[in-house]
Amino acid sequence: MLVFLISCFSFILLVSKSFFKPMGGFSNVWFSEELVKFLALWFSKGRNAISFLNFPLMTDHVKSKLENVVEKEEGVSLLDLPDLTLECIFERLPPNGLCNMAAVCSSLREKCTSDHLWEKHMKEKWGELIGSAAYKEWQCYVVSRNKASILEKSRKKRDLFGEFSKIRKLLWNRSKGNEDDRKVGNSSEMSSIMDWYLSLETGKFWFPAQVFNREVQNGHAGFMLSCYDAEVSYDCRTNTFSARYPSYGRRMIEDDIEWNRLRAPTVDTLPYVLHVSDCLDDLKPDDHIEIQWRKSKEFAYGWWYGVVGHLESCSGSKLNCHCHASETVLLEFKQYTTGSRWRQTVINRKDHREVGNEGDGFYGGIRKLYSDKEISLWNRLLPNNTLE
Repeated sequence: MLVFLISCFSFILLVSKSFFKPMGGFSNVWFSEELVKFLALWFSKGRNAISFLNFPLMTDHVKSKLENVVEKEEGVSLLDLPDLTLECIFERLPPNGLCNMAAVCSSLREKCTSDHLWEKHMKEKWGELIGSAAYKEWQCYVVSRNKASILEKSRKKRDLFGEFSKIRKLLWNRSKGNEDDRKVGNSSEMSSIMDWYLSLETGKFWFPAQVFNREVQNGHAGFMLSCYDAEVSYDCRTNTFSARYPSYGRRMIEDDIEWNRLRAPTVDTLPYVLHVSDCLDDLKPDDHIEIQWRKSKEFAYGWWYGVVGHLESCSGSKLNCHCHASETVLLEFKQYTTGSRWRQTVINRKDHREVGNEGDGFYGGIRKLYSDKEISLWNRLLPNNTLE
């Protein structure tokens, strides 16, 4: 394969000399010669150098020039390429490729940990799941981690043996001509975006998100068409997540959660706090909504999907409907059968607060859904059969 690639570049050189030069294309010939020259230098110390110089398509003129180059130059590295060329290469590398390149030397580490390279990967994989709450949590995580690192360093300074070992290691590195004993992966040296990406990828960082249909796969059908706040962690081996739910008395954990059951928190309201509703005056029949609900006041709220229905006094006709002018709003949860105590609830448009009781649960704040994307996501989760 290697010899085949070299032959291709040699062929480019022959074509360039025969076609572009008569047309005044000196720059094209120069580019081709420089490209082959670079490859010759690259493989001059390897086992493929001989096969490269002896390839049949290579003319004697080109071969003699390349032999002179190989003899004159001590060696060549990837860093000999122009910065723009290196940048184009790095932009096409996947995350694991950038990590491997960063481990080669300090110069490549500086280039491959650049924010603008990792920002693209961060956006492609985590952009829709990471929200402002996760970013704030990440900042707290970094501060906590740095404090722990400082305390650890302070402890080691008081450890005479540890200090002696550090000095001995430094002297050893200098004797080997390597004074840069830094390690790739140190949080103080890595790009913040690269550090964040790798912390997410390895599952070290638990971040706030919301989980659709909590525990439904475990037989808890009562959570159908709900979305609960949780701290989640990614497992790259299974491409799934684990979630920790805030729960009264104990913390619930759910595993094997797929990507399509997660979303970034839509509001900044904490799970135990009543959301301030700012859409009540705009609600009318057929509007799609999410409403907070919890079983008792000791539990955290979850967000439940519903639609605004017609009041009993309304005929249901759009032409004669006056439900939007009423102080009361009827909310319907169509995943439940008609007659179920969970099918409907009524709230006050003018003075809505948390309403309910220990038997039916407590209804909290409301947010109206304006995005077709959000609505279609809920509709995709609708059960095939209604619940009791």
